[in-house]
Amino acid sequence: MRGVRRDHGPHRGIRSVKVLVEADGGSRGNPGPAGYGAVVRSASGEVLAERSAGIGVATNNVAEYRGLLAGLRAAAEVGAAEVDVRMDSKLVVEQMSGRWKVKHPSMQPLVAEAREVVRAFDRVTYTWIPRERNKHADRLANEAMDEQAGVRRPDTAPAPVEDPVTEQAPPSSWTGAVGEPTRLYLLRHGQTALSVDRRYSGRGNPPLTEVGRGQAEAAARRLAKVGGVDVVVSSPLGRAAETARAVASETGVEPTTHDGLIETDFGAWEGLTFTEAAERDPGLHRRWLADPSVPAPGGESFDQVHRRVRRALTDVIAAHGGANVVLVSHVTPIKSLLRMGLDVGPSLLFRLHLDLASLSVVEFYPDGHASVRLVNDTSHLG
Repeated sequence: MRGVRRDHGPHRGIRSVKVLVEADGGSRGNPGPAGYGAVVRSASGEVLAERSAGIGVATNNVAEYRGLLAGLRAAAEVGAAEVDVRMDSKLVVEQMSGRWKVKHPSMQPLVAEAREVVRAFDRVTYTWIPRERNKHADRLANEAMDEQAGVRRPDTAPAPVEDPVTEQAPPSSWTGAVGEPTRLYLLRHGQTALSVDRRYSGRGNPPLTEVGRGQAEAAARRLAKVGGVDVVVSSPLGRAAETARAVASETGVEPTTHDGLIETDFGAWEGLTFTEAAERDPGLHRRWLADPSVPAPGGESFDQVHRRVRRALTDVIAAHGGANVVLVSHVTPIKSLLRMGLDVGPSLLFRLHLDLASLSVVEFYPDGHASVRLVNDTSHLG
C-alpha cells in the first residue's frame, strides 16, 4: 500500500486562498487491485502536495472517489479556502456537482463522506478533463495499482523487515507523519461455545470457554511483555470484558468499556451458522454480503458498524491521544479499525481473517496518517 507524504516542505503551513486538485483512481479488473493518486497545485501550477495509495480490491468508481477524498484532505492540510477539482471521471464530477443522482447504494457512503469534507472549504468547483490532461494524478494512481497488484517497478526496493511491536525506527521516519501516534493494540476476545461452532455471535453474551480463558491469559502475558500499556478499553460484552480482565491482571491497568466496540448486531441471524442464515434468508444474505449498507434482519449493516467504530476511535484518541491503548473487541470492530488504518474499502471485511485472541497493532497520528504494524498475530498462543 502506498501512503507516503510527498509534500514540498516550504509550502507546509502556508495559507493558499485557492488551489487546484487533480485526482484519479483505477482498478485492474473492475473490481480488482485498485489505487488512487491526487495532486494539489497552487494557482501558478506549483505542486504543493501529492497523495497516492492502494485500497485493496475495489471498483474504478470507488478508487476515483478515494482519489477525490485524498486530494480534498491534502488541500485542507495546505490551508486552502477554495478548491478547483479537475478529474477525468465524468461520474464523480457530475455527482459531486449535483447534476447526477447517486443510484448505487455502495457508492452513497463515499459521496456523503466527500460532501462532508467539502463543507470545510468556502467554495469547491468540479471540472471534467480528458485523461491526457490528468497525467500526474494518473501516474500516481497507476503506481499505487501496481504496488497493490504486487508489480514491482524497477526503481523500487523491498521494504525492510522489522519487528512490528518493538521496532527501532518509527513509521514517521518514512511516511513523514507528524506528531506522537496513538498506538492501538487490537485484541480479539477468546473462544466461546458459539465461536467453536462458527456461529454468528453479535449481541449475545456467551462466556469464554476454558480454552478461551487460557487464550485470554496468554494474550495478556504477551501484552505485559510489550510494556508501557497505558489504557485498556473493552467492549462491554462479557466475552470481551472477561478477556480485558485478564489483560488487567497482567498489566495492572484497569479496563474501561465503550459501547462503540460492541460486535455487529446480527439480528435474527444471531446464533446461526453461515449456511443456516443463507438458507433462512437466501436473497437478503446475498445482498448483505455484497453491499455493506444492507443490514441483517433486525440488526446492523457493516456501514453502521463502521460509523460507530469511527466515533469510538475519535473518543479514544480524544481521551488518550499519544498513549498505548489496548482495545479488546470483536471481529468486525477490529477489522473496521484496520480498514481505517489502511484507508481501504469494505472488501477487507471478507478478505481478512482474524483468529480468536489474535493481536493486531495500528497507530493513528495527529496529522491524519496511520500505520498498521501487525495483523492477526497468534504467536502467543503457542
